[in-house]
Amino acid sequence: MSKTIKIIVKISAFITFGTLFFLIGYILIKGIPNLNLSMFKVKYTTDNVSLFPAMITTIMLVFLTLIIATPIGIFTGFYLVEYAKKGNIFVEIIRIATETLSGIPSIIYGLFGMLFFVIKLNFKFSLLAGTLTSVIMVLPLIIRTTEEALLSVDNSLREASFALGAGKLRTIFRVVLPVAIPGILSGIILSIGRIVGETAALIFTLGTVPKIPKNLFSSGRTLALHMYVLSTEGFHVKESYATGVVLLIIVLIINKISTLLSNKLAKENQNE
Repeated sequence: MSKTIKIIVKISAFITFGTLFFLIGYILIKGIPNLNLSMFKVKYTTDNVSLFPAMITTIMLVFLTLIIATPIGIFTGFYLVEYAKKGNIFVEIIRIATETLSGIPSIIYGLFGMLFFVIKLNFKFSLLAGTLTSVIMVLPLIIRTTEEALLSVDNSLREASFALGAGKLRTIFRVVLPVAIPGILSGIILSIGRIVGETAALIFTLGTVPKIPKNLFSSGRTLALHMYVLSTEGFHVKESYATGVVLLIIVLIINKISTLLSNKLAKENQNE
């Protein structure tokens, strides 16, 4: 029986990694030959099909979304685990709501963002509407990962801290948070990946203007949207593969930086 399970596990791992490597290899083979310097010019034209404005817009969107969503998501997770009473019906409702929201297709978030932010609040297709829609989309993910990270912290650490005379707030920031930080950062990394790769929610809120947004009420397009538009137009399919390569590299760099930061914080915690 155990031998059968081992074989199933190996086959599953082979299929998973094989699919991943195939996709990455396909994008690199199709995209790298089409990369050229004119695609990184500041101003977009139909001749250069520059992805630079989309790259800057992507960074702006990720930065603004995380600034709003990260503190709200983390503090909500802390409330659910550290302050809310066990078995509280209100807490259970929040947990069910976050689990449900995390499974909703992004197109639903996009339609809600368009109806509420773009039309009702008259933000129009703008960086602000796209950011707020992205915030709503990644909040359940940050809340759930923060909650799971805090629940994984051994209660004996909290009890030892209280026994030494530390208060609730000091215990959270000096004992619980350092241990839970790697798990919380994992949620933020996943959120970044979802924002960077999102198209359905942003096409209805951020718009597809190939310019760097001048302010929060200006429209723009992310790299994923840029790639989607180029591929659907049918005139610059090769350039869309090249954009996919740049998008892949940016995601890998962000993940690498986040992993290094997580490892550094974990190491500092072990040395304390």
